[in-house]
Amino acid sequence: MARAKTPTATPPGRQPPRDAKPAQDKPAGSVGRRAQGPDPDADAPRGHGGELQQQAGGEHPQLTTNQGVVIADNQNSLKQGPRGPTLLEDFILREKITHFDHERIPERIVHARGSAAHGYFELNTSLAKYTRAKIFTEVGKRTPVFTRFSTVAGGAGSVDTPRDVRGFAVKFYTEEGNFDLVGNNIPVFFIQDAMKFPDVVHSVKMEPDRAFPQAASAHDTFWDFISLTPESMHMIMWAMSDRTIPRSLRTIEGFGIHSFRFLDEQGNSTFVKFHWRPKLGIQSTVWDEALKLQAADNDFHRRDLFENIQAGNFPEWELGVQLFTEEEADQFPFDHLDPTKIVPESLVPVQIIGRMVLDRWPDNFFAETEQVAYCPANIVPGIDFSNDPLLQGRLFSYLDTQLSRLGGPNFHQLPINQPKCPFANHQRDGHMQMQVHKGRVNYEPSSLDGDSPRADQRAGFRSHATVDDGVKGRVRPESFADHYSQARMFFRSLEAPEQAHLASALVFELSKVETPKVRERTVGHLVHIDPSLAQRVADGLGMDSVPPAPDAAVPPADMPEAPEVRIIGRMRETLEHRTVGILIDEGSGAAALKALRKAAEAAGATVKIVAPKLGGAVLSDGKKQPADGQLAGTPSVVFDAVAVLLSEDAGRKLSKESAAVDFVAFAWAHLKAIAHDAGAAPLLEAGNVGKDAGIVDAADPKAFIAAAKTRQWAREPKLRTLA
Repeated sequence: MARAKTPTATPPGRQPPRDAKPAQDKPAGSVGRRAQGPDPDADAPRGHGGELQQQAGGEHPQLTTNQGVVIADNQNSLKQGPRGPTLLEDFILREKITHFDHERIPERIVHARGSAAHGYFELNTSLAKYTRAKIFTEVGKRTPVFTRFSTVAGGAGSVDTPRDVRGFAVKFYTEEGNFDLVGNNIPVFFIQDAMKFPDVVHSVKMEPDRAFPQAASAHDTFWDFISLTPESMHMIMWAMSDRTIPRSLRTIEGFGIHSFRFLDEQGNSTFVKFHWRPKLGIQSTVWDEALKLQAADNDFHRRDLFENIQAGNFPEWELGVQLFTEEEADQFPFDHLDPTKIVPESLVPVQIIGRMVLDRWPDNFFAETEQVAYCPANIVPGIDFSNDPLLQGRLFSYLDTQLSRLGGPNFHQLPINQPKCPFANHQRDGHMQMQVHKGRVNYEPSSLDGDSPRADQRAGFRSHATVDDGVKGRVRPESFADHYSQARMFFRSLEAPEQAHLASALVFELSKVETPKVRERTVGHLVHIDPSLAQRVADGLGMDSVPPAPDAAVPPADMPEAPEVRIIGRMRETLEHRTVGILIDEGSGAAALKALRKAAEAAGATVKIVAPKLGGAVLSDGKKQPADGQLAGTPSVVFDAVAVLLSEDAGRKLSKESAAVDFVAFAWAHLKAIAHDAGAAPLLEAGNVGKDAGIVDAADPKAFIAAAKTRQWAREPKLRTLA
C-alpha cells in the first residue's frame, strides 16, 4: 500500500492527533473514577495507529520509569521512523522488558507448559534464488531440529487443553549455526509493539490480588486490556475460534508470525513468512470436549505426542513460505510489518519447500524440554529481520529472559542449546562456564596466538541495508491503524459451525467478566467486525441492546474471504494415527471386535480396548480379552471415535453405570462416530444417543470407518444452544 506520511513536526509520543482533545480538557472528575455512563477514555488522545494514549490526571498518577522519569508514551517503542527499526537507546523499553523478563524464576513467564521432541528438517525445493542460507538451498539434506509446543498463559503444572494459543518453536541445528523459528499456532498477535508485551501478558495471567484464574483468559483484567486495545481484535477472532482448543499437538499449524528477510549472495532482499502445515491435517475439539479432557487427562497432549512417537507414528509438518518483494508489499491494503495482520494466500500463495519429522522423544525432560532456550535473534547468514516492532522487541527480550531463567550468559553451552557446528569467540568466564579455554588471548585484534578466532567478511553474517522512512520518535505508523478489516475477513471466512463456536466462546468468556463496562466495550468492537456477531454475543449475554461501536481509527473494509483460516472444510478425513476406543464386557462378540479392530487398524488408527475392569473380559468365544483402560478412568473424550460391543446382559447392566452412560453420551455430544451392536441398545438409550449418519451398526465396519474419519457437524444444533 502507499504509505501515509506521518507528520514529522509532531513531538514523538506527546502530541495527540489533530482531532483529539488534551486530557486536561476533560470535565472535572472524569478521570480516575469508575465510569458512570460515557466511557472516560472517549476523549483520550489516540496515536497515529489509533492506539489509546491514556493520560495522567485526577486520581491517576504519572507513569514513570524505576528511576522516576515520567513516561510520555507507554504504547510505542522508540524507532528510527514510524516503520523503522527499534533503537537500542530506548531505555524505557529495555527497563520495562528487562523487569518483565525477570519476574519469574526459574519457570518461564509465558509458554511454561510445554512438550518437545527431536527430529529433522528436509528441504525438497531450493530457495537459492532468494537466500544464501544453506538450510534453504541444499535439497535433500536433513538438518536436526528440536521442536517445543506450549500453552501461553498457564504455569508448568497447568493442564494441556485450555483455550489458549499454542507456542510452536523450532530450533534448527544448521551447519552455519542455530536458527530458531519461534512462533505460534496462530499467525497474528495481540499487540503491534513490543512495548505492550508485558501488559498483555500481565492481563491474561492470574490476577495479582487473588492468584486466579490459572491458564484462562475468561476474567476481567484480560478483557479490560483487550477492550481498550482495538489492535487486538484480529487476534481475538483467532483466539476465540477452534484454533485454540486443538485435538492434538500433531494437528496444529505453526506460523513464524512476523515478516523476515531472505538475502541472496548479492544482498538482495525478499520478504518471507513461514508456515507449518500438519501432515495429518488440522483438527480441533469442541468446547465441552476440551473442558472434559481437562478432567480426564491433564497431560492429554503431552501423552498423545509421547505415545505416537514411541509407536513410530512420527508427526510430520510441511514447511511453506510466502515470498514477496518490497514493491509488492507496498501494494498490499495493509502493512505487512504489523504483526496483527496476515498476508492472505490470495495475495501471496504459500509454497511448500520441505518437511519436518519428529521421531525421538527427549531422553530427559528437564535437561532438554525445560532447558532449551529459543530466541528469535538466532538466525544464520541469508536470513535477516524486518522492522516489525514486535519482532524488534522480541530480539532483546528472549535473550534477556534466558539469562535469568538459566542462570547466566553461558546457557548456550547446555547440550540442548549448543550448535552442532564449530563455534568459537572471545567470550569468557561467567556463571556456569562449562568450557575450559586455553591460551592467553581473549581479545581481538591480537597477534600472540596463531589460532585465535577472527571475523570472515566473505562467509559471515551480513545485515540488509534497510533505509528507514523517518526521524527518531515514539510514533505508530498510520498504516497500522486498521484494526477491524482483517478481523472481519477472518470471521466471515469461517464455516457456519465455526462462527457459532466463536460467538459462543465470546459469550462464555465475557460471562466470566464481572465489570459491565468491559463487556460493553468488547461487544462494541464486534459491531465493526460484523454486526451479526455483535448481536449474537449481546443476545447470549442477555444485553438489552448492542452497545455502540467505538470510533474506528480507520473504517473497516470488506476483504475477500480467506479460506485458509478455516478448520472445517480443511480437515483431512482420515483415521491415520488417531485412536478408536472399543467398550466391551463379559460376553462381547469376539467376531465383531476382531472385524472392527482389523478395519480401524487398516485405516491407520490405534485401537484401545476399554472394559469395566482393567483385567478385561471373556468374549463370546470363551477367550479372555485384556483391556487397555478401565472404564471409569478411560472416558470417550480421549478417543476420536468409539464402538460399543455388549451382550444383552452387559448392556442392561451398564445402562445403570454412570461411567458407561457418560462414555456413549459424551461421544454423542462431541459429534463422534459410534458403532454398536444390539446388546448396546439399552446403554445408548440411557445416554440419549440419537440416530444420524455417525451412529452405525457394528456389523458394518466400512460404514463405521467412513463416519469415524470426521465429526458429525450436522448433529450439533440438536445438542446444544450456540450463540
